[in-house]
Amino acid sequence: MILSEYPKVLVSACLLGRPVRYDGRASGHPDLLRRWQVEGRVVALCPEVAGGLPTPRPPAEIPGGQGLAVIEGKACVVTVDGEDVSEAFLCGARQALALVRRHGIRVAILKSGSPSCGNRLTYDGSFNGVKVPGEGVAAAMLRREGIQVFSELELEEAQRALMSLESL
Repeated sequence: MILSEYPKVLVSACLLGRPVRYDGRASGHPDLLRRWQVEGRVVALCPEVAGGLPTPRPPAEIPGGQGLAVIEGKACVVTVDGEDVSEAFLCGARQALALVRRHGIRVAILKSGSPSCGNRLTYDGSFNGVKVPGEGVAAAMLRREGIQVFSELELEEAQRALMSLESL
């Protein structure tokens, strides 16, 4: 298969070794993601940085942990200092959505637990390390668009999803 025939995958930039997390660090670079980069599959994005937030930046959480509620205007993303950063998170999520549309992406691998990227659990807004079932803002926006969203903890499932796209 030539490079242009591979389905693209949106990947959180921190998972590709880029120091864009709130604390100025990266989250790792799993071998599978490295291989996908070589194959030309990866479209990288940090929704928080794309939305205009600096690196490093104060930690942010969603009270209640629900990114969809932020999209619907029913919740906010706030920093540990109490600043409402919802608009930056929404802007980054809209940019992620634009990328998946532009590249025909159907699968995303996003950073687990993140208020932007978490796909199953997010922090509850107490800044005490408590996670609750829920999605980050970008993950919720992508899933609402029909994108399959996985975390770095679900790479085997993501690979199966991509392989099923290849067979279409």
